[in-house]
Amino acid sequence: MARVTGIGGVFIKSKGDADALTQWYVRNLGLNLEDWGGALLRWPDDHAADKGVTVWNAAQPGDDWFPGALMINYRVDNLAELIVQLKANGVELVMEPMSDDNGTFAWVVDPEGNRVELWEPKAGDEPTNA
Repeated sequence: MARVTGIGGVFIKSKGDADALTQWYVRNLGLNLEDWGGALLRWPDDHAADKGVTVWNAAQPGDDWFPGALMINYRVDNLAELIVQLKANGVELVMEPMSDDNGTFAWVVDPEGNRVELWEPKAGDEPTNA
């Protein structure tokens, strides 16, 4: 049977100014734009011991895990440093970082109200659940 093998892209339809939204991600999350206007996230850039695992999970209706219909989880290499950068740029955390068996997580909201989850995987571990 054919199956999904990974996340091929993250696409966000802007509610207003797509260029301003793109620049928020560049300034706050360090995305490097290509000449065509988007970013390429390559697994070799991720130096975690799990070599880059993407979790997929469907939440139950009414689950308050995240607001809205979609949340993107971005793997990061140094969450503490990124939080300092975000705060310096005036970006507020939705709640304080939380650690569990999978690593450390933090949440912010982009200028258009999309919840963004940031995840620094625990060294040597693969995700245990979604």
